[in-house]
Amino acid sequence: MIGGTSQIAQPVDETATPPERTSPLGLEQYIAGRTLVSGDGPAWNDMFVQVYSRRNEQDPFLVPAVVEPLIVWVISGAAIVEERELDRGWVANTVTVGDFFLTRSPTPYEMRWRATGAAPFQVMHLYLSIPLFERVAKDVLGCDAPPALREISGGKDEQLSHLLALIHQELVAEGKGSQLFLQGLAQSLAVHLIRNYASNDTGRQTTLPGFKLRRAVAYLEEHLAEPFNLAKLSETVGMSEFHFSRLFKKATGISPSRSFIRQRVARAQLLLQETDTSIIEIGMSVGYSSPSHFAQVFRRETGLPPSHYRRG
Repeated sequence: MIGGTSQIAQPVDETATPPERTSPLGLEQYIAGRTLVSGDGPAWNDMFVQVYSRRNEQDPFLVPAVVEPLIVWVISGAAIVEERELDRGWVANTVTVGDFFLTRSPTPYEMRWRATGAAPFQVMHLYLSIPLFERVAKDVLGCDAPPALREISGGKDEQLSHLLALIHQELVAEGKGSQLFLQGLAQSLAVHLIRNYASNDTGRQTTLPGFKLRRAVAYLEEHLAEPFNLAKLSETVGMSEFHFSRLFKKATGISPSRSFIRQRVARAQLLLQETDTSIIEIGMSVGYSSPSHFAQVFRRETGLPPSHYRRG
């Protein structure tokens, strides 16, 4: 035992068939890798915390739903992590130390990843207990039922990382963890999640509201000169990346990235017709530093190179 924790080196049973729902303790038998450290004892009543070493490359697998709020925090290495709702397209996030995932998904979803770099890919999982989450929600929001949380994939949050680092230090420290200290950290963590990540949605959306679609399109128009950033775009409308992508495509018929390219080309068409700005400058103004790349994209979308389009 180390600091009220247990050291475990236990491989997953890859023959197990994942159920649709499971518990925090049961989830790990469906995710490949080794459990390195696990919170144990009465000091850890308000949260269930474990540290895992993951495979460098993981094939797609089904992640069962877990009712407790789950934070996955990257503590070592970097990886390209992909997620998707069942039978939907993959959404990728490149994550490194300090990045986090937040989920309280009511339904199973799929994941896969590929580690990058030499450092081992290790993560800390933290589940907050439902009684604690309900107590804090009532104190902060005055409601009996705790709110839904927004799903975050590959997010960055300095305050959250500070709290998680303190919990991790307590997890691996010599001697038993301080129950009062850990209770305070768990309560602070719950308050932070409710204040910053509570969702305004009463249920899982099946359509993209018009105001969110307009906000997303406006955001793309304002950032045409910058690289496409799905994380910032989905954050702008307060949704998870893979959920937003699915609903955006359902509403428009194309993906957010495809819509971004079309808006770039539409802006370029306008500038080519209504200004004398050089083709190189127009390409740069809509995010293409390479004239040849700009010409290639423009021709693919319009059927003409920029010079021919300008001549009309």
